[in-house]
Amino acid sequence: MKLAAWRPRLLPPQATADAGVLLRARGARAFGDGFVSVLLPLHLRGLGFSNQQIGAIATATLLGSGALTLAVGLLAHRFPRRALLIRVSLLMALTGIGFALLRDFWPIFAVAVVGTINPSSGDVSVFLPTEQALLPQTVVDGQRTALFARYSLIGAQLAALGALAAGLPDLVADATGLSVAAAIDGMFLLYALLGVVALLLYRGLSPAIEATERPHVPLGPSRGAIYKLAALFSLDSFGSGFVVQSLLALWLFTRFGLSAATAGAIFFWTGTLSAFSALAAARIARRIGLLQTAVFTHLPANAFLILTPFMPNVQLAVACLLLRSALSQMDVPVRNSYVMAVVTPEERPAAASVTAVPKSLAAAASPLLSGWLLGLSAFGWPLVIAGTIKGVYDVLLLVMFRSLRPPEER
Repeated sequence: MKLAAWRPRLLPPQATADAGVLLRARGARAFGDGFVSVLLPLHLRGLGFSNQQIGAIATATLLGSGALTLAVGLLAHRFPRRALLIRVSLLMALTGIGFALLRDFWPIFAVAVVGTINPSSGDVSVFLPTEQALLPQTVVDGQRTALFARYSLIGAQLAALGALAAGLPDLVADATGLSVAAAIDGMFLLYALLGVVALLLYRGLSPAIEATERPHVPLGPSRGAIYKLAALFSLDSFGSGFVVQSLLALWLFTRFGLSAATAGAIFFWTGTLSAFSALAAARIARRIGLLQTAVFTHLPANAFLILTPFMPNVQLAVACLLLRSALSQMDVPVRNSYVMAVVTPEERPAAASVTAVPKSLAAAASPLLSGWLLGLSAFGWPLVIAGTIKGVYDVLLLVMFRSLRPPEER
């Protein structure tokens, strides 16, 4: 059976087979992102790197992803989308091999810049804007938000399972006598293999996925709104960069002395809560609107993030992280759907890229600052800073865009 012919029941009723291919590839990549984001700080600490160097490498991954994402968004309309996704999947495979084999700081830093390693539990890679631009054309407008919710659900749930798999190196080391470091190298090779899986999946996309007409200008009448959204998303992403999953794991290791297996279990449950909240977000959006859903679920999530470092023990700190996760990602599918709804179909690739770039480019400085702060104190100041910045973003988003409504809400 061809991959493109497989239709998962999770898809909305009128979605095409291409939507199923994109969701399956998203799941494969998310699983790799899940365990890499937890194991990355342990891997780098095992190589003798300091917290500041770990933060610098996390910054490099986001900076490189942002630059490549922007380039793809502005030039993607000139190239076949299927070929673009296949080539980036190959880059993912090479990135995993590089992290498994390299040992010195600067070579690893270079691979972090040009590769696809993701220190976050969410997707900040070059795959994201391309897939976001393709998803709306695989479903009718009335089911667009539901499809984005399923896209977020699959990504978050597979990332959660990946985080749980971060405990595998300890189990493998105990069972085989290998060192934990060697087992972690094996996980990076698994990440490379998942890149090959994504490549094979993307090969199953049909010709219908390609744009029938390629515009000469990537952004047209929606340019002003998209640039404003990109500026706001930059603020949100700058805040998120303080608490990318790799550095949140580093804080848990430093503050409470947790193992990789325990941290992975915590991130499994936070990821699971985030995953299923995406489905709830689609239902809430039908009642109160896309923008209101994004803001009114995100604000309390940021309050829980600010409270986390003030908790006196690991149990209460984890409880705050769980409550935050139950709400923090509900804005993702509705925000993505909102961006795709307020632009013309021809502008979608560029709009997805220009608004996705802040998730990596604008966040690039934050991990470096976060690593520096964690080197000074184990309290958790990066969590407080992140929650505050992201709360300001929520208020600004609602004030500036409450009058710009998607077609289904007019």
